[in-house]
Amino acid sequence: MSSTQYRPRPRSQRAPRQAAGPARPARVPYAPVPRRRPRWAMRAATTLSVVVLASAGIGHAVVSSLDADIARVDPFKDMKNRPPAGHGMNVLLVGTDGRDRISEQERRQYRLGGRPCNCTDTMMIVHLSQDRERASVVSLPRDSYAELPEHVDRNTGRRHGPHPVKLNAAYAEGGPNLTVRTVENMTNLKIDHYLEVDFTTFMRTVDVVGGVRICTAEPMKDGYTGLDLAAGTHTLSGGQALQYVRSRHIDGASDLGRMKRQQRFLAALIERATSSRVLLNPIRFRDVAVAVLGSVRADKGFHTDELLDLGRAMRNFSPSSSEFTTVPIAQTAYPVKGIGSTVKWDRARADQLFQALREDRPLAAHKPRRPNLPVPVEVAPQQIRVQVENGTDTTGLGRRVDTELTAAGFLTTKAPLDAKERGVRRTVVLYDPRWDRSAKSLAAALPGSELRPVPGQGATLRVIVGGDHHQVREVRAENPAQAATAVVKGDEVTCG
Repeated sequence: MSSTQYRPRPRSQRAPRQAAGPARPARVPYAPVPRRRPRWAMRAATTLSVVVLASAGIGHAVVSSLDADIARVDPFKDMKNRPPAGHGMNVLLVGTDGRDRISEQERRQYRLGGRPCNCTDTMMIVHLSQDRERASVVSLPRDSYAELPEHVDRNTGRRHGPHPVKLNAAYAEGGPNLTVRTVENMTNLKIDHYLEVDFTTFMRTVDVVGGVRICTAEPMKDGYTGLDLAAGTHTLSGGQALQYVRSRHIDGASDLGRMKRQQRFLAALIERATSSRVLLNPIRFRDVAVAVLGSVRADKGFHTDELLDLGRAMRNFSPSSSEFTTVPIAQTAYPVKGIGSTVKWDRARADQLFQALREDRPLAAHKPRRPNLPVPVEVAPQQIRVQVENGTDTTGLGRRVDTELTAAGFLTTKAPLDAKERGVRRTVVLYDPRWDRSAKSLAAALPGSELRPVPGQGATLRVIVGGDHHQVREVRAENPAQAATAVVKGDEVTCG
């Protein structure tokens, strides 16, 4: 995508806007700009940028030129018997594969090999409250069990009757229109707007805003996406951010864990947008526009006026104004003949969630940040047997760590040893690959530790304490589905 196509727009449209009368300038405030973007920062920084740009105070003329560059789709064509409108606004945000738009070098660097799936990689409902002071983001697992309504397959032209699928197949069979129809049938929520972004938009938008800061208490490594982050704080570039939100093999939570990381990323993106004024700079504004608009697709009713009105209304937006959750889940591996393993929603709890959105109610009361909350893990510490070894020259360190792990609930041998290896700098957890989930739970209690597989070691995990050890972090067992569906505020999951 060449940036030359964007160059003439701001200049050519500036004069006509001045002639349009005094009403336009009055509706674009300057100071509030950075705060409203966050609302659109759902998993795809892209959308956020569009809203941000629109509300950045650069001027109606520039925003109008952006409007003309957004690719349009008609997801509501010929739709009948739709759910009644509720309060506030519901936006269906869809992230598509789009790897065919990325260079070969980027595909290799960020492990994006393979053919595009022509399906949705991510799907979220973004509810903007009627007073524009709150955004509620609900992730819909792409493997959710769904029943497609009668439709014409856009690939074959054949008419299909209602049939079961995984939710992301709705896009493959019928594009945006069938996707919206299916989501409305499943949620009984009326979708007001549709926004679609792809990998390219996501990466370039993150780069233009200067990267996004992410914190992790334990190392994150995924051989499939190439993600490799040590414990601590990192400012991710666009490519690294894409690896972060796509990774599914970091822990045993698979796609549910991936959705939680996507939500954390959006919260961090909101923090970046609200704490930085980069988009108030006309040149940066143009850069973001170029990065975003080449790939965004929106419904025909989403225009300049909507962007400006939303931007003006959201001037007081902040991370604490956002809340994130995943639709309640009853079964993570619900088998369906001919489809495979699907995610089955907890119908009763899901209905309560969507009812709250229809009534424009917050999903959870605000809770102050509590940095010392136990870390959720998949295997309870009471089920994990541990042998502690001191890999340093500090006398008594092994005994201290053994005591700390025992206090945290782990089944230690209570007989710490001196490791054969001395001068160890980084704490290591040695484990038999058959007990990898237990190893990840133990590593979560030892921030910054390295996981090292040792085939044949057996059920007892070994901890070689390094000089980096400070304390044992408290952990608690939590079902991945329960962890995914917990409601969190944006300021509860960003870096402290």
